[in-house]
Amino acid sequence: MSGSGDGNRILVVDDDAGLLRALGINLRAHGWEVTTAATGAAGLDAAGRAHPDVILLDLGLPDIGGLEVIEGIRGWSQVPIIVLSARQLGDDKVDALDAGADDYVTKPFAMPELLARLRAAVRRSALVGEPDEPVVSAGDLEIDLARREVRRSGEPVRLSPTEWALLEQLVQHRGRVVGREHLLREVWGPTATREGHYLRVYVAQLRRKLEDDAAAPRHILTSPGMGYRFEE
Repeated sequence: MSGSGDGNRILVVDDDAGLLRALGINLRAHGWEVTTAATGAAGLDAAGRAHPDVILLDLGLPDIGGLEVIEGIRGWSQVPIIVLSARQLGDDKVDALDAGADDYVTKPFAMPELLARLRAAVRRSALVGEPDEPVVSAGDLEIDLARREVRRSGEPVRLSPTEWALLEQLVQHRGRVVGREHLLREVWGPTATREGHYLRVYVAQLRRKLEDDAAAPRHILTSPGMGYRFEE
């Protein structure tokens, strides 16, 4: 059948109940396994639970913004994300793509074009492995990469945006050494690659918040002369 989803899984996140229902009917008729969510929080939960092959995401959600949803998913998964939005402004498209979206479709749209874009997104990601899990457990730590939350022994740990960005980089590459220059570039920007004192300060802060003994860390380890690594 033209536009066949071939049993691929799709998550549709949109707060328009009528559109959500119509998309579900059309996509299922074309062979897709469909999961729907009406809020950003529900979309993040569904992304971790259903492991979709592609996500169709509205930007204008009632609770958290679509850009935050993209960033939350990109914290743990490279699943293709196609933004579906009524917004016509170019800045919205640029912002969505910068946040990690793979494509952008403006409402109203033609169903055959949307189906073609969905199939193309799935094909492009076919060689990428299965998505990782959004929640990483390490001793008494629970790190939710989708929601950007950390718990220690069940209690929430407050991290600054910079502390979170650093921890996220380490956890995404857990078990592997992450070079100092890479961390500086990803957390502080391309001009900060020689500012090694930033890393020392923030690594020390993370250890104080997350380790039982900051002087003898179990999870955030130093690889002398190379960088840092996160161990579960």
